[in-house]
Amino acid sequence: MTDCIPSDPKLWNTVRAYLAAKNTVIEKGYADEIDWQDSLSFETCTEQVFLREMAWVILSSGMRESVVRRKFPDISVAFFGWDSSEAIVRSKNECREKALRHFNHKGKIDAVLTIAQLVRDSGFESFRLRIETGGAQFLSRLPFLGPATSLHLAKNLGFQVAKPDRHLVRIAKAAGYPSPEQMCSDISSIVCDRVPVVDLVLWRYATLTTDYLNIFPTGGLNSFEADDCGLCWL
Repeated sequence: MTDCIPSDPKLWNTVRAYLAAKNTVIEKGYADEIDWQDSLSFETCTEQVFLREMAWVILSSGMRESVVRRKFPDISVAFFGWDSSEAIVRSKNECREKALRHFNHKGKIDAVLTIAQLVRDSGFESFRLRIETGGAQFLSRLPFLGPATSLHLAKNLGFQVAKPDRHLVRIAKAAGYPSPEQMCSDISSIVCDRVPVVDLVLWRYATLTTDYLNIFPTGGLNSFEADDCGLCWL
């Protein structure tokens, strides 16, 4: 299957680095996280899924993922397990008070409540249709969701997009790409991992390895052998 090897040296090097990163992520015990990302589809997005992922992305903005992960179960309890926007809005003062005990950022907690109100007022099916047609552009108009965080949420809802967070931006620059989206798309076209999976692998690798940029030097990776990166299938 050598015809699958990219003719572009930059892409070839990036693909080899990606597969090396993926091997590390799996060896570190994050295979389930990859499987979760690969299983997502907006077609199966429910109100509960939207509320949970919306809150996760908003709370994670500008914070370490490990901190939010530790606090999120208690925050979820405060919001009735994301059961429905109706339940949240009906008891919004109670939700706000309990959530702030675990996550003292009034702006983010209020943004979660405001979006829950929007979902309740429009009805989830109508709100879902607006997401389906507008994608990340529609999401970016919601409180506390900007250009990058809206893509993060879209990715977690099952859209085939990559998010331009600081790790992905740095990796793309090191690999000689103008954007994370282009880099993830090019890798996806060769290895057949979906774009969000490529995004997740690279992001998780960056959180696990302090010198993660070292395997993404522009035009580099000459020290890698194909078998080292899991490319024996090419």
